[in-house]
Amino acid sequence: MNRYLGFMRKEFQHIFRDVRTLIILFGLPVVMIILFGYVVTTEIQDVKVGIWDRAGNEASAQAVQKIFSSGYFVPAGNVDHEEQIGELFRSGKATVVVIIGEDFGKSLSKGGDASIQLVTDASDANSAQLAQSYLQGVLMNHFRSIQEGKEVPWQVEVRTRMYFNSELRGVYMFVPGLMALILLLISALMTSVTITREKEFGTMELLLASPLKPREIILGKVFPYVMLSFVNAVTILLMGSLVFGVPVAGSITLLLLECMLFITLALSLGVLISTSARTQQMAMFISLLGLMLPTILLSGFIFPVDNMPVVLQWVSAAMPARWFIIIVKNIMLKGTGLAFIWKETLILLGMTLFIILAAVRRFNIRLE
Repeated sequence: MNRYLGFMRKEFQHIFRDVRTLIILFGLPVVMIILFGYVVTTEIQDVKVGIWDRAGNEASAQAVQKIFSSGYFVPAGNVDHEEQIGELFRSGKATVVVIIGEDFGKSLSKGGDASIQLVTDASDANSAQLAQSYLQGVLMNHFRSIQEGKEVPWQVEVRTRMYFNSELRGVYMFVPGLMALILLLISALMTSVTITREKEFGTMELLLASPLKPREIILGKVFPYVMLSFVNAVTILLMGSLVFGVPVAGSITLLLLECMLFITLALSLGVLISTSARTQQMAMFISLLGLMLPTILLSGFIFPVDNMPVVLQWVSAAMPARWFIIIVKNIMLKGTGLAFIWKETLILLGMTLFIILAAVRRFNIRLE
């Protein structure tokens, strides 16, 4: 009995001495509760709405004022012709455009039917449906309130139109997100585990004793995964197009170049992880937990970034997958070119250079 108690005491001491185990036991549940509590929400806020007021009268102005006073929507500017709607969506300046017909005020005053059209960027089907439902609710509540107590035989018809994903197919949203998740995990995971295995088995010292330079060793380890990850990217695109019918409206060359940039970033993350991990299990744990969970929750893959608290939006800005998903959606669904995604491309390029420099520096320190 005493021997068993002594063994049990030793196990407790071992657990409490290991900081990483304590973080997993007590830190991970807290982080997951906070993230899921704040991120997993069906509410919307600060949805960017463009206005095309073709009526230009008091009734239409009241409707517009009601939209922006609801607390859910923010103005994204006015448009005066249909071509500007696509430009707003491609540039990401608006999520919804409200079109008020020319006869809106006259129809209401004469007791006729009036119509409002909602044009929504449906490249993110879930957000599009949510924004559309909120807008319809706000507008219909407004018109019911001004009709109350009056015997005026008019009604307002709210019609909707979806841009880039008229059928609201969820796969249009999941293919770009899955591409980011798979490329990030496979590239970072395999690279970190491969390099860590060499250190764990003691063969890294043999490699370093060879005529090869450290950077040549790293490049030799990483290059095969560059090719394999690129094949994965092409496979995902082919499956998305052939199996699920997801279009590639933009330049396939630009899309593949962006994929290669993201793969390079992910592989650099793998090298950086390998400089800190001592065992393959630790490298796998860091890669899976440190990359998969934030990518799913904070990249906009499933939950809209605009719905998150400001603090988590700042954290989301540090997630490479967030910017890659925006790039892929723009090229595949909206058919945009580099002129519309140059900012996201520069962010990924900057992250890649920073991670490469950090990985090289830490790797050199480990060799000293």
